[in-house]
Amino acid sequence: MFTGSLVALVTPFRNDAVDEAAFQAFVDWQISQGTHGIVPCGTTGESPTLTHTEHKRVVELAIEAAARRIPVIAGTGSNSTAEAIELTRHAKEAGADAALVVTPYYNKPTQEGLYQHFKAIHDSAELPIIIYNIPGRSVIDMSVATMARLAKLPNIVGVKDATANLQRPLDVRREIGPDFCQLSGEDATIVAFLAQGGVGCISVTANVAPSLCARLHNAWRAGDYQTVFRIRDQLGPLHNAMFLETNPAPAKYGVSLLGRCENSVRLPLVAVTAETQAKVKAEMSKLSLIG
Repeated sequence: MFTGSLVALVTPFRNDAVDEAAFQAFVDWQISQGTHGIVPCGTTGESPTLTHTEHKRVVELAIEAAARRIPVIAGTGSNSTAEAIELTRHAKEAGADAALVVTPYYNKPTQEGLYQHFKAIHDSAELPIIIYNIPGRSVIDMSVATMARLAKLPNIVGVKDATANLQRPLDVRREIGPDFCQLSGEDATIVAFLAQGGVGCISVTANVAPSLCARLHNAWRAGDYQTVFRIRDQLGPLHNAMFLETNPAPAKYGVSLLGRCENSVRLPLVAVTAETQAKVKAEMSKLSLIG
């Protein structure tokens, strides 16, 4: 259903407000660069610090700018089930192609709690849902058994896996089947993830290198592994640079170097240090992403 390079979009700010014009121009540029799908209002989009009004507006802006050219997977997760239901219903009404729903952070629900949370969201809106499993940020890890149980619901269609466990996609494929859409949340291990049964990546690095990221996935689908490995090796240092400090601060700086947004993040995040700026700039320069 969803494959290839799907960018976890940064949210441009100007004077601490969402820069709507810059955001829509950024979406249009991503599409022109070959990106296969966009994901607004994820962690990379600083969703924890967007108001509900801003969150809904960013989703609407993304859908409008994409204009059905590529899929829009709206981030609608929350540690509050009621809030996640509200955001998912809005995404459906706005015309999103799917919702990306993160495992509830801070609450630390049991596996049964995870199941009931996702089932409640599933039952609230007729919209495909991708589970976002990221123990590093949410503390909890959804088990393969719980995911398999959820996959029996008709609109639970896949997972964004950010566990960094390369055994996991093989286990999920074996337990649920090949039609369950497995997307990586870890840029650095994407080729290994694809080899283990994945079909795409919700990428941070694609914010600054969309063409290269898309070309890697195109080459994978074509069986052109020489190109896949060459691009993998080229992108490796840039992937590392994107996570020298807390995401999305390095990515936001990189996008600012492209002239597509201001280098502005919301507290409690802060702009990256001069040392990180130098490393991001150096890696982008090596790939001729900037002059």
